[in-house]
Amino acid sequence: MTWTTPTTSRRTLLTGGLALGAAAALPGCAYIRDDVPVAAPLPKSAKAKIDGDLVYFNWADYLDPKVLKGFQREYGVSIIESNFDSMEGMYANIAAGNQYDVVFPIAKWVVKMRREGKLRVIDHGQLKNADQVFYSGSYFNDPWYDPRSRVSVPFTVYKTGIGWRTDKVSGMTGSWEDLWNPQGARHIFTLDDQDEALGMAALRLGYDVNTAKASHLTEMKKLLVSQKRLLRAYSSDDVNNMNGGGAWIHHMWSGDFMYLRQGLVNKPQNYDFEAPREGTPINSDAYAIPTNAQHPGTAMLFIDYLLRPENAIRNINYLYYPFPVRDAVATFTELAKEVPACDIDVKDLENPDVFRLLSTKEVQARTAAWTEVKAS
Repeated sequence: MTWTTPTTSRRTLLTGGLALGAAAALPGCAYIRDDVPVAAPLPKSAKAKIDGDLVYFNWADYLDPKVLKGFQREYGVSIIESNFDSMEGMYANIAAGNQYDVVFPIAKWVVKMRREGKLRVIDHGQLKNADQVFYSGSYFNDPWYDPRSRVSVPFTVYKTGIGWRTDKVSGMTGSWEDLWNPQGARHIFTLDDQDEALGMAALRLGYDVNTAKASHLTEMKKLLVSQKRLLRAYSSDDVNNMNGGGAWIHHMWSGDFMYLRQGLVNKPQNYDFEAPREGTPINSDAYAIPTNAQHPGTAMLFIDYLLRPENAIRNINYLYYPFPVRDAVATFTELAKEVPACDIDVKDLENPDVFRLLSTKEVQARTAAWTEVKAS
């Protein structure tokens, strides 16, 4: 069966360790090397003022173009945009000495870059809208990946669950077992993402999403191989697979599901999403300013501009991912009112099911396990 793919998924490429060979191909990028400090000094914060045009390095199509144009008009600067297609690619460019003013790492890469001294401190006092994310009691005052949020500001958050066609499949149970639902046979997709696929198997078995224990990996491999008799494919192009009709059940990112349901399909009532009860991976992106940024002052103003509630709301309605900006949160909640499993409350972020930066040995063990699953 074939089908058209009208739109590229906005999170298809947001898979910070997905590629089967990425770890092997980029050993200096995928791990913390032994010769890299684990607590390098942090360069001080810049003042929030225009000091040149903004050199911007992000996923493609990941902010509303109208918001970017608004920043250029208001501050009289140009945005010089480059895009990356993986976290490894982003890091490799920075490690090679390329200079960007603002970058968008996911949480575990904030850990790595902070440890290596590759990120500049961001003084919250320089941000007029800092209280939109760093208010009293906010999770982001001291997140696990960046103590006291010294080098990052939260950008988006998302969870991983299961999307399905209600007109094709019934009997969904709210468990990761639903990716083995025989009603979806040959129309089931699992994300082609090492962390996500292994994490899903680990959660179904009651293990930590980051486990690299040999006995756990053996069980996880056996479980994933057992799914293959029902599986259509491993694919991270979740939106296209669902929109094209080939997928009836899809291991899926919540924001991609929202984009599909609210922005693409003609009958949204035929699509639903669940966050399985065994646990759901939750992740976040951040704004960060590299140490070698040439225009860190402009970057500070840019981050502050994106924290304005009106701009966060525009980006929510464009990207369909929640932005944890206090006065914009209700916008996403309203957007997700018919699929509340896609919504993310601040308390949800206090979640053990986050993908953490692992040691070289642990990543190699997990990569080997995933390679065996794919090859079986």
